Amino acid sequence: MIIDRYFSEPNGNVCFTREQGSNFAKQMADDFNPLHDIDAKRFCIPGDLLFSIILAKYGISQHMEFVFSGMVVAGVQLLMPEPAQEMHINDEEGREYLRVKRAGNISHDESLLQNLTQSYVQFSGQTFPHILVPLLAEQNVMIRPDRPLVIYESMSIDLDRLDVEKPLLRGDYNKLEVNGKRGSVELAFHLEDDGEVVGRGKKHMLLMGLREYDEDAIAGAISSYNDSKLSFST
Repeated sequence: MIIDRYFSEPNGNVCFTREQGSNFAKQMADDFNPLHDIDAKRFCIPGDLLFSIILAKYGISQHMEFVFSGMVVAGVQLLMPEPAQEMHINDEEGREYLRVKRAGNISHDESLLQNLTQSYVQFSGQTFPHILVPLLAEQNVMIRPDRPLVIYESMSIDLDRLDVEKPLLRGDYNKLEVNGKRGSVELAFHLEDDGEVVGRGKKHMLLMGLREYDEDAIAGAISSYNDSKLSFST
């Protein structure tokens, strides 16, 4: 699988280094969230990497739900349970990080697995600034430029059928609900195969520490984000 170099499997468990998590975010998802920088104080493994591993190990179900209940840090070993309709991904001490629910038919087709993984991860990685900044501007709020707290909460995918090879993910609608200093983001999308809609899904995120929108501060955050991308590519 294309994600094999982004994790290791000591004793049959799944484990990550900071370098693996950071490289996945930047190389696979084009995601330069500071939480995924190797030297970040609050470093965490990208949720999209966990999603990708679940697909690689358990296949693609017609209905899938992923609920992230904890932030995975480098060195934590995750136990992979036996395949089931509902699975809990825990560490060796029993702490839960991810809940997965599945229903319907299952496909282990390598082409579908790789193409769906790439399509979703690349879409998900474009959240900031392309999707998130316009939503924040509409509500006249923003995240902290120096320490953004954008938490991946959950996502779901429903596929009408599994006999597709190259599903293309396209955005549908985006919305942000603000409650004081917290925000809830919903990103809806659909999946196309040869121009036909074959599935749909939603991603939910939590925003913490919201404050009044400041155009100069947002411009600085975007500039810093783009500088990080440029530095990584050169």
